[in-house]
Amino acid sequence: MRYTRFFIHTLFEVPKEAETPSHVLLLRGSYIHPVAAGIYSLLPLGHRVAERIKTVLREELNAIGGLEITMPVLNPSELWKKTRRYYDIGHELFRLKDRKDREFVLAMTHEEVVTDMARQFLKSYRDLPVMLYQIQTKIRDEARPRAGLLRVREFFMKDGYSFHPGFDDLDAYYPKIYNAYLRIFARCGLFAVPIEADSGIMGGSGSHEFMLDSPHGEDRFVVCTHCDYRANTEKATGKKPCSEEKEPLPPPMEKVSTPRVKTIAELVQFFGAGEEHFLKTVAYEADGQLVLAVIRGDFTISETKLTNHLKVINLQVAPEEKLTEKGLVPGFLSPVGLGNVRIVMDDSVTERVLFISGGNEADTHFRNVLSGRDFFGTETADIAEVREGDGCSQCSSGRLKIRRGIELGHTFKLGTKYTAPDSMDVNILDAQGGQKRVVMGCYGIGVERLMASAVEQWHDDNGIIFPVAMAPFDLILSPIGKKREAFEKAEELYHTLGEKYEVLLDDRQDSPGVKLKDADLIGIPVRIVVSEKLLKKNELEVKVRQTGEVFFCLTQDLEPLLEKIYEDLQPRLEGLPYLSP
Repeated sequence: MRYTRFFIHTLFEVPKEAETPSHVLLLRGSYIHPVAAGIYSLLPLGHRVAERIKTVLREELNAIGGLEITMPVLNPSELWKKTRRYYDIGHELFRLKDRKDREFVLAMTHEEVVTDMARQFLKSYRDLPVMLYQIQTKIRDEARPRAGLLRVREFFMKDGYSFHPGFDDLDAYYPKIYNAYLRIFARCGLFAVPIEADSGIMGGSGSHEFMLDSPHGEDRFVVCTHCDYRANTEKATGKKPCSEEKEPLPPPMEKVSTPRVKTIAELVQFFGAGEEHFLKTVAYEADGQLVLAVIRGDFTISETKLTNHLKVINLQVAPEEKLTEKGLVPGFLSPVGLGNVRIVMDDSVTERVLFISGGNEADTHFRNVLSGRDFFGTETADIAEVREGDGCSQCSSGRLKIRRGIELGHTFKLGTKYTAPDSMDVNILDAQGGQKRVVMGCYGIGVERLMASAVEQWHDDNGIIFPVAMAPFDLILSPIGKKREAFEKAEELYHTLGEKYEVLLDDRQDSPGVKLKDADLIGIPVRIVVSEKLLKKNELEVKVRQTGEVFFCLTQDLEPLLEKIYEDLQPRLEGLPYLSP
């Protein structure tokens, strides 16, 4: 492809709206163009990257028996109502009506459509297992689209769905998809960290996220300093250090007047006690029901853990008017003396420690509050976010480190969430002729997110450094100078190398500085410079973008050199943290 015919329009200035490296460089490199908040066009370079990512996805999924299909983005609402996701998902789901007033949704995932397909065609255990996948547009109304392609409202996703005759078969298949994901990310040059994850609105019995360690990631995950424990902070558990134990004969609870003392910092100073001696009580509305969550003052409530414990869909902090209606005082909440409210207590609150809590009256607190004597939690669970430095729950000596990451992909063991009688109701005949519930798995990877993640990991001050598997071209030919000889030689190489490589010929009549800067900016793995000075010595200059290495070779030695360079640039797939079947 010739540069002058390929719609490449690089930018020198950093776009004002861009902050993360991938957003800046994909805009400057002429890969993407903004249409609206969270909606981007893929320009020719970006389209080629996306297509190469799709090729990697297809190769790895086909290798484990995946069968590609295409499902519509426009889905009838009836299917989504069967699974109740039509009601359970909030504003992220686009809902609309056609000219005949029929309700539809724009699919953010395709569980309903693919499960309906399975219900129609899968009749016997002999039809299973099967894995169907697609690479299709997804739509979600993100509240805060940001960071270019990392959080968008419309995007390509590879979503796969496997169907099994039982949980044992799903467990046996799951390592295949897990390991295929590791190979996909490695081939794309991404160092993915598999972690235990929360299943969220997808449901199911277990899931993994594949994280790219990145300071610009929105997700947080923990790793143990000693063992291989890794988990999203929404799911992670840690050892909670014990507070100082109560006296053998603890003093009675005491009401204390605390005028103009409201914040934790003010309370710590007023009572002369550390945060671990306070009870923090937060009121939530959980599917419309009032719930109080009680936790030790040095911990933070994990709303994800609380949601999962309560088995509810919608959880939000209760408005003050809701508390007032129940006779509760915002800012001074306490579980003491409340018998008509559901209370969930974190397991950091024990009967061995005296606490300070709100007094359920304005400007009042209780001192010497003892769980099991002065109040009772109706339920006890781990509802705390893990903290940096907490002990690892899986080993005796490790500490938890919190990192930021970009989620590259997610795998779910859905189980029977979508095939149950109160959902899509999918059964097959087993070997004995009886009815058996179909078990499912679900597996997703965002295409544009992989593109952006690669740029987050692979860039320098000069621009993008694309891994070979997703680069828009294999190499760029840059003839420099004003003499015809350099352009003629570049033209010759363009045709010769084009038989084996995807080649971009920079045929612009621009200065060497402009050409070389643009070559670095758009991040093609190998650059070949052709100049009159070099040709006098029958030489070419070859630069490897990833390593910065520069080679001067004779023209007849170019192809062997390129073979060696590309061999060295290929990712190593051995030694990945594969999951054993």
